Amino acid sequence: MMDRRNMIEALRWQVEAGAAEAVGEAPADRFAESAPPAPSMSPAPAPATPEAVAAPTPSETSTPHPPRAPSQTSPRAPFTGSGTTAHELAAAANTVEELHQALERFDGCALKLTATNLVFCDGNPEARLLMIGEAPGAEEDRQGKPFVGPAGKLLDRMLASIGLDRGSVLISNTIYWRPPGNRNPAPDEVAACLPFVERLVEIVDPAVLVLVGGIATKTLLATNDGIMKLHGRWFTFETPRMSRPVPTMPIYHPAFLLRSPGQKRAAWRDLIEIRRRLAESA
Repeated sequence: MMDRRNMIEALRWQVEAGAAEAVGEAPADRFAESAPPAPSMSPAPAPATPEAVAAPTPSETSTPHPPRAPSQTSPRAPFTGSGTTAHELAAAANTVEELHQALERFDGCALKLTATNLVFCDGNPEARLLMIGEAPGAEEDRQGKPFVGPAGKLLDRMLASIGLDRGSVLISNTIYWRPPGNRNPAPDEVAACLPFVERLVEIVDPAVLVLVGGIATKTLLATNDGIMKLHGRWFTFETPRMSRPVPTMPIYHPAFLLRSPGQKRAAWRDLIEIRRRLAESA
């Protein structure tokens, strides 16, 4: 009985950690399973003589089935980008809404298979301040919006402390689907989403870009330095399609501040500096 209880607890732990598929004791050759059947080596049948050809049955000469009705289309205006890769889809988008539609069509990130919802943006697409976080958590995955869990509530208070709210900023993420078990995204998952992140910055063209947390900072600034070293410092972000570089500041992620409240003083100084830069660029 104790062994059975331990097995049940181990299974429950794996499910909560995000396990979605059982693995057998012996490896399975998936390539062999999907391989086409080998061609038959038996001799081909002799061609039928005219006398052997059967007359058509009534079902063969009946009226063909009517064509299927066309599938219903989305009520939103269709996105006309014809590409299939991340770079092609992102480059074809010219508005935040078109970029959202491009992400809905994109199948190049494996996280899409395990997530409940696409988590793209929240806020004002014409905002002067663009904030890019890390990856959705459980609550974000359920609601399909970034920063709506406990860390999101703290972020709202941080914005309010410098006179801002979600109507005056645009909030997004580096990864658009929740990693199972809230694990850190893998490098290939970050790379799959990066063209859309860069295109979002190009479209919004913000006065200030804020990178929330270490993953966003390392991804957008292409650095291996940690957030403890980089927070509160000004950098620039630029792509070949941008007309100018954007002043960029990394800050602590609200989830980190919930675990380390002693760092809130430093986070407050970073927010004051962001408010100053926004005022100068007005």
